[in-house]
Amino acid sequence: MSDNKALLAKEGKLDVSQPLSLPRLSPKKIKTTVIFLVLCGMAFLFLLPFIWMLSTALKTPAEVTAKDTHIIPDKLMWSNFSDALHAAPFAGYVGNSLIVSILAVILTVFINCLAGYAFAKYKFRGRNILFLMILSTLIIPVQITMIPNFYILKYLGWINSYAGLIVPRAAEAFGLFLARQYIMNIPDSLIEAARIDGASEFKIFRKVILPNIKPLIAVLVIFTFMWRWNELAWPLIAVSEQSMYTVQLGLAMLKGEHFINWTQLMSLTLLSVIPILIVFLIFQRYFIKGMVGSGMKE
Repeated sequence: MSDNKALLAKEGKLDVSQPLSLPRLSPKKIKTTVIFLVLCGMAFLFLLPFIWMLSTALKTPAEVTAKDTHIIPDKLMWSNFSDALHAAPFAGYVGNSLIVSILAVILTVFINCLAGYAFAKYKFRGRNILFLMILSTLIIPVQITMIPNFYILKYLGWINSYAGLIVPRAAEAFGLFLARQYIMNIPDSLIEAARIDGASEFKIFRKVILPNIKPLIAVLVIFTFMWRWNELAWPLIAVSEQSMYTVQLGLAMLKGEHFINWTQLMSLTLLSVIPILIVFLIFQRYFIKGMVGSGMKE
């Protein structure tokens, strides 16, 4: 190495009077690198529960209950997934959850968007007070409304039915708030032009409003599907027959009184996450845009 330096110095290609220095990183690159490392650490923390679930699902029952815990199993037991599917009517639970979640998404998105359009573009007496009253229901715990809703379902004969699982939570203040804030950004000139052309109010909603709120619809679809899919408390009250169990209710019933088969429970839990991931991947393109567009604006 010293011979090469001497040769380069002799040829005039190396200035030996100046000390060699490594290239410096710019503050922007350092900041970007630090942010990247922090985000990687946060992503790992978010993924850690899923990694632990997968590890537990692939272990033997003896490894799960052993004192020495480790993430990587000694032997990958892929058969735990098939055994778990045969241990419980999981396909029926998934079918019930899909029916409830999909129908709830359709009904909730339609009601919230229609109500948001009314609060955003129609001027009527008491509009702001009524909107604040609806928003105030967000501070009311869901558990308080469960008993009155149960008696209503009992009166209507909707116990152990899809209607009982869907209708009581079909309209909610959070979705109405997002819809109202997003629709307020749509220019009134578009609506007035449609009215001049003779379009009815519902046609304006279908042809003008809905095509311009696709990001908002994506946000409502993701949140509504996730909430209905993961809901446990209300199905626990509204459903008593096993044939109507949803995924979360079925998973809760897998826990024995004195023993829990963690390998089966973690296997089915991992499988239950897949539909939510699919829905998010489908609508993620509009998700961030919809959340940003639903910001406060008066």
